[in-house]
Amino acid sequence: KQWYQRRVAITAGELKTSMGDWNHGLFGCCDDFGTCIISWIVPCVTFGQNAEAAGVSSCIVGALLFFIPLVNLFCWVKIRGAIREKYSIEGSLINDLFAICCCGLCAIVQEAQQCKNSPGAAMARS
Repeated sequence: KQWYQRRVAITAGELKTSMGDWNHGLFGCCDDFGTCIISWIVPCVTFGQNAEAAGVSSCIVGALLFFIPLVNLFCWVKIRGAIREKYSIEGSLINDLFAICCCGLCAIVQEAQQCKNSPGAAMARS
């Protein structure tokens, strides 16, 4: 029984350390200046690219959903959650909503940078 308890504790510790952080901070928008400019001028394009990279929808559908109030918020939370899950990033629904509501464009750029710069990841369209 003691061996089993130790093994469970080690496994829980391993799981905790396997969760990562975003490659770029929320306010690291200018780390990738091109993505930053495109996101600030036409955020629907980056939103659609993020949706496709996360496997939530196609780029065009994602870009169109960006213009529908409340639906865009639902989709954005879903996209951000899918990116966190795909890249094992620690976070929660509340953190995602906070990032989206407080600095939405920074959140879009952060998601795009994560999808572009993660090992083995590439944006489907850039």
